[in-house]
Amino acid sequence: MYRRNWGCRVHEITLAGLRAIVLENELLRVTVLADKGGDVVEFCHKPRDLDFAWLAPAGLRDPRDVAGGAADDAALFHDQYEGGWQEVFPNGGAPSTYRGAALAQHGEVAGLPWDAVIVEDDPGEVAVRLTVRTRRLPFRLAKTFRLISGEPTLMIEEELHNESGVDLDAMWGHHIVFGAPFLRPGARIRMPEGVRVIPHETAINPPERRVGEPGPWPAPDGTTDLSVVPEPGAPSDIVYLTGFTDGWYEVADALRVEWDATVLPYVWMWQELGAWRDYPWWGRAYVVGLEPFSSFPTNGLAEAARNGSALRVPAGAARSLWLRATVLEE
Repeated sequence: MYRRNWGCRVHEITLAGLRAIVLENELLRVTVLADKGGDVVEFCHKPRDLDFAWLAPAGLRDPRDVAGGAADDAALFHDQYEGGWQEVFPNGGAPSTYRGAALAQHGEVAGLPWDAVIVEDDPGEVAVRLTVRTRRLPFRLAKTFRLISGEPTLMIEEELHNESGVDLDAMWGHHIVFGAPFLRPGARIRMPEGVRVIPHETAINPPERRVGEPGPWPAPDGTTDLSVVPEPGAPSDIVYLTGFTDGWYEVADALRVEWDATVLPYVWMWQELGAWRDYPWWGRAYVVGLEPFSSFPTNGLAEAARNGSALRVPAGAARSLWLRATVLEE
């Protein structure tokens, strides 16, 4: 295949022994791990050399290298978490058992290798299509990453298929996390009008938390402003945002994320700002996750099915969604 060094281009590389796909245009360079979850591990705005993907202190690890790891369904995700942007499906958050299937933290697709095929390779447009089948539930998931010449936007189109004759529930989300070098104290997060905040039922790092009362964005308790990124050392917390007529948010007047809010009506706002001093963060993470999700809370699929927020996929049916991430160049 002829490899260009101008316009849109796409090529394969190897990172930590893993197959990866690099998509570029004049403004963006995006690296996707085909061999690990379809993770986005680079989202770089080339004119500023600014990467919006936070990289975890532990770095990128091959999920097939399990030497020394514990047989733990939560550690399975954390031990191979490199940061960036993960697909979460069909279980969101804590390990959960659904209809006899034991599902790990954020399992299953985040740790699986995906098949990857370059479907567009033209100076005006490039695209790669990734597909995977879950192993404990009978789903097939496909997603296409796309860049168009001259546009500072990563476009993602997805298709979900229930390959069984049984109606099934799922949690579907995008684990998008922001940190250094992009995220700084005082950065502002913008949301649409009408968004409301639902706190997690308990503090995730007792005894402190940022907010404990439901209410309107950005200050559900009337005092704490969740739209302002706090200084390092602020309490760890997670809240759920709902009420999206249009799915979008903006971070630091620099990046806008948009998505299909009819499929992903929630955003999980995860804040780990250095307060967690034990495993897995050891005080080394300063990140805010803004994660579009079909369901809540972060207690796993069984609870989402009980509370009615799980995504219902009828037997033999398909669902689709789209997402866009745009650098606000002005």
